[in-house]
Amino acid sequence: MFWTFDCSILISSFYLQLYRRYSGKFYLMASPAIDSAWLSSPSEPFCKSLNVGEAHPADILPVLEAPVPFASDNSNAPQPPPLPSKNCTRTKYSKRPLEYSVVPKETKDTWDNLFKEGYGADVCILTNEKSCVLAHSNVLSIASPVLANVLWLSKVKNGMRYIKIPGVPHGAVCMFIRFLYSSCYEEEELQKFVLHLLVLSHLYSILSLKRVCICSLEHGWLTRENVIDVLQLARNCDAPRLAFICVRMVVKNFKSISLTEGWRAMRRANPALEQELVESVVEADTRKQERQRKMEEKKVYLQLYEAMEALLHICKDGCRTIGPRDKVLKGSQGACNFPACKGLETLVRHFSNCKTRVPGGCVHCKRMWQLLELHSRMCNEPDSCKVPLCRHFKEKMQQQSKKDETKWMVLVSKVIAAKNAVRSFSSRSKGLF
Repeated sequence: MFWTFDCSILISSFYLQLYRRYSGKFYLMASPAIDSAWLSSPSEPFCKSLNVGEAHPADILPVLEAPVPFASDNSNAPQPPPLPSKNCTRTKYSKRPLEYSVVPKETKDTWDNLFKEGYGADVCILTNEKSCVLAHSNVLSIASPVLANVLWLSKVKNGMRYIKIPGVPHGAVCMFIRFLYSSCYEEEELQKFVLHLLVLSHLYSILSLKRVCICSLEHGWLTRENVIDVLQLARNCDAPRLAFICVRMVVKNFKSISLTEGWRAMRRANPALEQELVESVVEADTRKQERQRKMEEKKVYLQLYEAMEALLHICKDGCRTIGPRDKVLKGSQGACNFPACKGLETLVRHFSNCKTRVPGGCVHCKRMWQLLELHSRMCNEPDSCKVPLCRHFKEKMQQQSKKDETKWMVLVSKVIAAKNAVRSFSSRSKGLF
């Protein structure tokens, strides 16, 4: 006797019972709510204003609301599931790739042995050394669409297809075909035939082998003797990153590379590439000199900023044996925290004792006049400033020409940029430590 069950009836009965049991019992689970908070007399002379003595974000706290059930008549209703723990985060369950596979060693060995033994081979690949490499047309056609077209156009003789791969050694062809079967290779053979394999992988569209060759050349196999050959192959085989690395190596070691045999051969066969590399070397030297010039300029602007800080320090608080007249100076003070204070102290002492003391008469005094004028252009409080002649230079600005005013404005902007760079660097350093 056979019993026949209607599955749709059972499913409908099950959901009917489920509906009767839980009808009207709904629960609301609150999502986490996150609260965060965003939260001297200016007209007095310089010497009278200085006492120059003798030299001796708020924390973010997540608040989890408890589940609040609606009013229910049935006390036997199931409780909602618990809230996720703090350790259960979205980063723990990262998305996996759609396709994931691991090829066992046994499988690779099987395909490698199939190539080495040539069992059931129906393709004979002829090389320059009049040798033959046996292969299977199905494997070659699946691995490379280019080889599939070549096999389609090849001649068949006694059930065997014959194709040619000229221009490369027999060992490189064997290694290339073996890679199509099992993706296996020997490190010594790869280093020996890497340039030939790069050409073959590009010619027959084997991207995996091409990546292996490029990676090997980028990580240690580039030398001064082969860099020119690799550069030309990289450009012909559509490997821009490898070509860029070669050009960078040529620019860095131009003198030694220009004496190699590869460079001489390139000069005869491709003079346009030689001209391009020479221009790259000249451009790199120009950029290097420009960087050095800008670094020297930044260094000067930084020194000017330090001099402005030291000048304010001396005129406001005093340092060792030099400072304002309303300060009691002690020559036995410790080391000063301002790096330019010592040099500026010497300059101020000379300026106070120099008998010439005119902008064009003494080089040291001229420098002091320039520092005082630069301070006055950067000072925002001339009425309460204790630096001598600050208000005097403020009034003098109105009488200067437009050309001189532009020069001073550029200098002030550069010094302010150096000051901001120092402050941002110090703030980042404090954040790290």
